[in-house]
Amino acid sequence: MMYPWLRSLLFALDAETAHGLALSGLDVVYRCGLLRLLNQPPQQRPTSSLGLHFPNPVGLAAGLDKNARHLDALGALGFGFIEVGTVTPRPQTGNPKPRLFRLPQHQAIINRMGFNNDGVEALLGRINQSSYHGILGINIGKNKDTPNVRAVNDYLYCLERVYAHASYITVNISSPNTQGLCDLQQKDTLARFIGTLREAQEQLGSQTGTRKPMLLKIAPDLDESGLDAIADVLLDSSTDGVICTNTTIERGAVANAPHGKETGGLSGRPLLSAANHVLRGMRERLGERIVLVGAGGILSGADAAAKFRAGASLVQIYSGLVYHGSRLLRECVEASPCPGQSDLVH
Repeated sequence: MMYPWLRSLLFALDAETAHGLALSGLDVVYRCGLLRLLNQPPQQRPTSSLGLHFPNPVGLAAGLDKNARHLDALGALGFGFIEVGTVTPRPQTGNPKPRLFRLPQHQAIINRMGFNNDGVEALLGRINQSSYHGILGINIGKNKDTPNVRAVNDYLYCLERVYAHASYITVNISSPNTQGLCDLQQKDTLARFIGTLREAQEQLGSQTGTRKPMLLKIAPDLDESGLDAIADVLLDSSTDGVICTNTTIERGAVANAPHGKETGGLSGRPLLSAANHVLRGMRERLGERIVLVGAGGILSGADAAAKFRAGASLVQIYSGLVYHGSRLLRECVEASPCPGQSDLVH
């Protein structure tokens, strides 16, 4: 009930400042023991997927807590799982500010953050200090100055270091904000890239005695031949899952809005249709063999339900939280398949 009032205050600030302030405020409320009074967690909706058991199938997408600074407070909101990152081997500042823009009339966000993060070692230190014990995804990427021909080395570096700390690992090759990154989605390049990471994943599983799932996060701007190519690679490599999707570079829906022509990735309401198209397309191509996670454009329980119907086993939210607060989490959990609806849960 308080969030519309709080949102009006936050929206008076620039978007990146508001983002940091909101998370810092959430931490304070959590540490003071007030979060349970101000937030109603969602109901339990147990879901099994990826060999993991989730308290509910609605997670927090990567990007909101890049550096795992706010795990305890975010975990107390009741997410079924939390994904942190994208993290790179070395710290990097990302792109120049301003680099985050709200488009309220479209319930959308444009960002060109550029994988700004404190580096993998800092992230792991914070995870070790956290009391969060829920399902944790760690999203990995490459440093901006690492050329694509050596990109796999950055991903291997991160994979090896985060493996013991993660419930699952997400490989992000679809952010539009690191130049050339999406080129890694080309079929031959992707096949070699994923093959190398899959081999490392299995070796780490053997060494540690615990196999951790690995997911690929893909773009919403792929054409049908691009979807065909990625599906072939995923099936050939027996990748565990795919997140559909990252942000879009398409601007048709917001071209005339203030900030609508800013470069970067567009998320929120205008992304929903394209993300769902990719989700449905991947389910048609992959059948039931690979787990799909639906992300992009969820601003209501009905939006989450549409992703489950399109083939998602799990969903992730982020931009919708900016516009609707934690109420969105409860709505999405309520709209998710009930335990026992196995035809919808993979």
